[in-house]
Amino acid sequence: MHEDTLSKVSNAAKGKVELLQQSKARYLMSAGLAGLFIGFGIMLIFVISGLLGKSPATKIVMGVAFPAALSLVVALGVELFTGNNMVGFAGFLNRAITGKELIELWIFSYIGNLIGSIIGGALFVFSGVATPQIVDAFVKAGVAKTTAPAGQLFFRGILCNFLVCLAVLSGIKLKEETAKLIMVFWCLFVFITAGFEHSVANMTLFTVANLLNGVKVTLGGCAYNLLFVTLGNIVGGGFIGFAYYYIGREKK
Repeated sequence: MHEDTLSKVSNAAKGKVELLQQSKARYLMSAGLAGLFIGFGIMLIFVISGLLGKSPATKIVMGVAFPAALSLVVALGVELFTGNNMVGFAGFLNRAITGKELIELWIFSYIGNLIGSIIGGALFVFSGVATPQIVDAFVKAGVAKTTAPAGQLFFRGILCNFLVCLAVLSGIKLKEETAKLIMVFWCLFVFITAGFEHSVANMTLFTVANLLNGVKVTLGGCAYNLLFVTLGNIVGGGFIGFAYYYIGREKK
């Protein structure tokens, strides 16, 4: 069972590298869409946060809503950096791709995700749909994330990408679309409700919060958060990739 999963993940890594090598522009488009899709989830949950305010149920409802974002990514097969942390590293360990190809995969997926996130976040701000309560929700979250201790951000990033990569792995392993989406829901529900940190999700959040209030949510603060969260995401995704490589190899 695990050997088959490792084979599927390795083939997925090969396919991602092949797309990148064939056309960097097409790859960036795919990664840009992933950033946009994750951004839709961020827009949704902070609109909910603004509407519900300080209700004890707010985080739970946000957790129920956010899986819509990764459902789009898994269903449509676009390129998400955090998922590639697991897929790429497992493929590298299984010698399906080289170390150079792994780094390129991470760099281009991250850049593409950032571009899509910025575009989506800017469009949200310029659309004018954010009421004062929604603006407050975005800015408060932005301030909290840009002032949190580095160690906490790093460990939240690890925990987050455990869950995101388990959702992505389920999408690769399972055959039925309904089963894939159920697993996406549970993994993302835990991540959002528990308050873990996802680098790509934060890209949209910071775009919106900075455009709405650049004094409180500074570019320097955003970069600080993304540095430690991204490192945590890489470690978390890499661990899941290593774990499934190790289990699969042990049975050969």
